[in-house]
Amino acid sequence: MKKYNLIFILTIFFAMLSTACKGNDPASPSSTVTDPVFKASSDSLKFTGSGGNDTLTITMNGSKWAVSSSQTWCSVSATTSSKSSDRLIITASENTTGSVRIATLTLVMDLKTTVIVQIKQEIKQIYPSYNNPIAADATGMSSTATELAAKIKSGINIGNTLEAIGGETSWGNPKITKAYIDLLKQSGFNAVRLPCSWDQYADASTAQISSQWLDRVKQVIQYCIDDNMYVLLNIHWDGGWLENNCTVDKQVANNAKQKAFWEQIASKMRDFDEHLMFASANEPNVSDANQMGVLLSYHQTFINAVRSTGGKNAYRVLVVQGPSTDITKTNKFMISLPTDNVPNKMMVEIHYYTPWNFTGMTKDETWGNQFYYWGNGNHSTTDLAHNPTWGEESNVDTDLKLMKAQFVDKGIPVVMGETGAILRTNLTGDALTLHKASRVYYFKSVSQKAKAIGILPFFWDNGGDGTIFNRNNNTVADQQALDALIQ
Repeated sequence: MKKYNLIFILTIFFAMLSTACKGNDPASPSSTVTDPVFKASSDSLKFTGSGGNDTLTITMNGSKWAVSSSQTWCSVSATTSSKSSDRLIITASENTTGSVRIATLTLVMDLKTTVIVQIKQEIKQIYPSYNNPIAADATGMSSTATELAAKIKSGINIGNTLEAIGGETSWGNPKITKAYIDLLKQSGFNAVRLPCSWDQYADASTAQISSQWLDRVKQVIQYCIDDNMYVLLNIHWDGGWLENNCTVDKQVANNAKQKAFWEQIASKMRDFDEHLMFASANEPNVSDANQMGVLLSYHQTFINAVRSTGGKNAYRVLVVQGPSTDITKTNKFMISLPTDNVPNKMMVEIHYYTPWNFTGMTKDETWGNQFYYWGNGNHSTTDLAHNPTWGEESNVDTDLKLMKAQFVDKGIPVVMGETGAILRTNLTGDALTLHKASRVYYFKSVSQKAKAIGILPFFWDNGGDGTIFNRNNNTVADQQALDALIQ
């Protein structure tokens, strides 16, 4: 009897032990498993360009979480926490980069469960927006840049006038009149480049341009278009705010001003048809690839601003300048162009004053003398010291063919926005006669060679010595030079 009791007791014991073990088995159907809980109150945050703070609530059922930011401009109030619910403050610094920027917050619980939060920050607006867009209007805007270039026969600048610092007449020229524009048209020109200043007419804190000045520029454009002339309107030297500052440290501020100015200019002028073209700058001072990158950003801002205003601006031909508008630098550094969402509506601008010894140099230097004479058959036999030693006909061919291969042959017309040569009034007698013949031959040669390969020359006329027209009485001052250009 005792034997059977012992067996019974042992049977019950092992049965209970087995049941207890099954209850502790994680694989047992009766066991309880807690799922990980780890979440943020939002998977994305947005900041204005001015920066500031925002919060996330982090909830977990683990022992610890940690967070890291992918960008230094986006910081967090804590990098780790053991609380089951905690408040995380995210701080974005001011965005003066000129571009929208993105950061990522990575949160990890107990080294294995991850949550991602995306942070986006807009650009800080230095100036108010002046863009009041209207619907795109293709009426009268059908020509491509190449087709429009073919319609421009001869161009002239109205220099030292609308761009004059101090006001339209402050550099000695009278105000532009309808009669003067009529004279240009009657003399054979069908295109006008209008160098124009804007910064001196704008509020320094808001970049808002005077409505009176916008009206005046529009009036002059209307004079030209009433005569069926094409117009190239730019932001000229304008005190040098852009021209002299193609630098990283000025890039953000200058892009902001470029945007503000072109939103206003383009909006004011957007009802003109394809007879009006806009040019981003004048002679932007660029000498290396880094500065070229900054210049391209200025051009991109220009294109974006003009296109965004709508109307006929959605299809307008736009002109961007090569570095220093110099052919050699343009060939070397302008290996790409800004992006335009409208195809075949862009031109490139260069200027041509080669050789400078002939076109603009006003005194002999240790490194070289002035050239009073230029071209085949125009060398002096008595004033050998001022005969050209470089930069004659073959150089013109070589220079212009660089632009033909780089742009024209690819469907991008090239504007020679300025060309010309000073009149050397210090000469007399046979020397002056030979100089004038050289100057006329230079005008004719450069213009003919440019036109022959699809480059559009605009003669630089500033109303001073050597001007073609007398603006005070609206007469031709140099018929010989005029004939050379129009031929």
